[in-house]
Amino acid sequence: MTTPTQQLSDAGVSIWLDDLSRGRLSSGGLQKLIDQKNVVGVTTNPSIFQAAITSGTDYDAAIAGLAARGAGVEETIFEITTTDVADACDLFAPIAAATNGVDGRVSIEVDPRLAWDTVGTIAEAKQLFKKVDKDNVLIKIPATLEGLEAITSVLAEGISVNVTLIFSLERYRAVINAFQAGLEQAKENGHDLSKIHSVASFFVSRVDTEIDKRLDAIGTDEARALKGKAGVANARLAYQVYEELFATERWEVLAQAGARRQRPLWASTGVKDPAYSDTLYVTELAAADVVNTMPEKTLDATFDHGVVTGDTITGTYEEAQEVLNALERLGVSYNDVVTLLESEGLDKFVASWKELLADVEGALSTARKAS
Repeated sequence: MTTPTQQLSDAGVSIWLDDLSRGRLSSGGLQKLIDQKNVVGVTTNPSIFQAAITSGTDYDAAIAGLAARGAGVEETIFEITTTDVADACDLFAPIAAATNGVDGRVSIEVDPRLAWDTVGTIAEAKQLFKKVDKDNVLIKIPATLEGLEAITSVLAEGISVNVTLIFSLERYRAVINAFQAGLEQAKENGHDLSKIHSVASFFVSRVDTEIDKRLDAIGTDEARALKGKAGVANARLAYQVYEELFATERWEVLAQAGARRQRPLWASTGVKDPAYSDTLYVTELAAADVVNTMPEKTLDATFDHGVVTGDTITGTYEEAQEVLNALERLGVSYNDVVTLLESEGLDKFVASWKELLADVEGALSTARKAS
């Protein structure tokens, strides 16, 4: 019998791990997930690096070495994170080669404090791309209004991009527009469009967490019946947007020039409410050409007992729209929820980054005193 993760791959879903650390690389643990659980890529974010660098001793030698040469905290974090990502890119290089660059991807995010700074984001994206220096890296840029212009500019340079922190259907439309504009400029700039890849990271579980809280406050049977449905419905409608905007004349012109679609990526797929199936945001969001990036706990649950029934997205759009309509009728504002979630998501990443800066500063100080 095939495993559920193999069945998911067969259904057209690329499984990426939402985690990276030096220990995963050096222990062979990441290779094991590739070999046994169909993992074909990795995503990182500021919170992941903060957890990796501040737990255990895996980075002590690197920090000591950087301290000895007089590196500051920003340089130290830049060196450590880009080294891990470059090493992971090497690990995934065979998958990237076998899939013509579609999978085998490793993402690294620009400093989250630049999320509202278009020019700063563009500059750091180029710097990260140059430093990692691997064809299969994705530079991760948040889908803020300021980020949209940066996404277009970075793609125009021929750099592959992971657009992150997308919560709303309206913003997702704007992201696809920014992607296509970037490819149009890249074409004018003489880049090979077939070498430029992108994913659009649409967040799932956080939508349920916020909306469920509001439904509990309403407290009626009708409200309780809608709990745990908004995240999947929102993502399914995002896939409808994907199908629509990659079936236009504008896209056809780019496709004929060798461009590849920007795939939807389901992010925030770890289930927060123990009342729900721990594979909810995996098995209910299977369709061709999507990526699901999972924390290891969700990956393990899917591998162990996920029930994969093929495509669970196409044909569900009317039902999904009715979920959102029903929420509005109850007074749960979709626009209010997605605006709040973007703000909270960025705040969380900035807070993690600041914690990382403080922790690494402390480690550098300790290393200098010891030398």
